[in-house]
Amino acid sequence: MNDKINLTEAEWMVMECLWENASMSGREVTEEMEIRMGWNRSTTLTLLRRLVAKGATGEDTRDGKKVFQPILKREDAVLQETEDFLGRLYKGSLSLLVSSFTKKQSLKKEEIEELYAILKELEEEKND
Repeated sequence: MNDKINLTEAEWMVMECLWENASMSGREVTEEMEIRMGWNRSTTLTLLRRLVAKGATGEDTRDGKKVFQPILKREDAVLQETEDFLGRLYKGSLSLLVSSFTKKQSLKKEEIEELYAILKELEEEKND
């Protein structure tokens, strides 16, 4: 992701809707967000306008209807949120994050094995 796009919690909810459906009319998004969040039409349309302005979604007109589609990929948004979280709370230290989590809750054997596999893969990549 080239440009950093910060999403508010509400914008994230609208993006989840678009990521799940790829392309939706404004009416479809407003109806879906009313079901999911209880939001009125005005709230959802305001959020869609903000997302278009941020470059997170695109907007087209098809058959006289505004259609929205995600430009920002979910994976890029998650990575950005993770980097922001890690930097803000753990000074960028992944090991501090893992240490913090494991002190408060125990990891399942499968999770520990998964972490070992990830670390081993990273180590092998660095040695190549």
